[in-house]
Amino acid sequence: MKIENAVALVTGANRGIGLAFARELLNRGARKVYAAARDPASVTLPGVQALKLDVTKPDEVASAVAQAGDVTLLINNAGIAQPGGLLADDSEEVARRIFETNFFSVLRMSKAFAPILKDNGGGALLNVLSVASWVNGGELAAYSASKSAAWSLTNALRNELLTQKTQVLGLHMAYVDTDLTRGFDVPKSSPEKIVQRALDGLEAGLDEVLADELTMLVKNGMTAPTPTYLHPMG
Repeated sequence: MKIENAVALVTGANRGIGLAFARELLNRGARKVYAAARDPASVTLPGVQALKLDVTKPDEVASAVAQAGDVTLLINNAGIAQPGGLLADDSEEVARRIFETNFFSVLRMSKAFAPILKDNGGGALLNVLSVASWVNGGELAAYSASKSAAWSLTNALRNELLTQKTQVLGLHMAYVDTDLTRGFDVPKSSPEKIVQRALDGLEAGLDEVLADELTMLVKNGMTAPTPTYLHPMG
């Protein structure tokens, strides 16, 4: 898919990777960028159209569909995380909350906008996933589990949307320098670099982008005699 003249909607576009997506889409000549956020006043990037959207609320998703019927590219970026393992006292509550945003809301948005993408020629759907889709060291256990589910969802959507010629791309990366990883003392990629590689892959017609070296190492090691997913990421 070509970005020039595309009409994109980016969820969680007020900061981090979402903001970087919105900025780079404009740089590449997108005709319109809907920058969706719970609080549209938090969207301050010039040139975008702020859109009030809490992806966990079906009524706000329906409102977004009504306002953005010209979308040709949907980027499901909004996501949340919380440190902790699955044996913690509150793990079920935490997992439900994280899955609501990271899995069910991606499903909700994809279902809602699939007919619009079809009507507008097919377009593309880009889901922001993670290297945590494949490895779970326990420090972000529910987040990792939700990204595994979102990866499977992305693969299913790719097959279901094939007949309407909608490109579906899964973006995987390790640590990115955003609010989500604040406090993690690890090497981090810039949001801008991750987004550039993602959009390069989208324009090249790829199904999957591995946006940094660690992610490529983990993916390549999944079929090793001792596969990477059996051990914490390091």
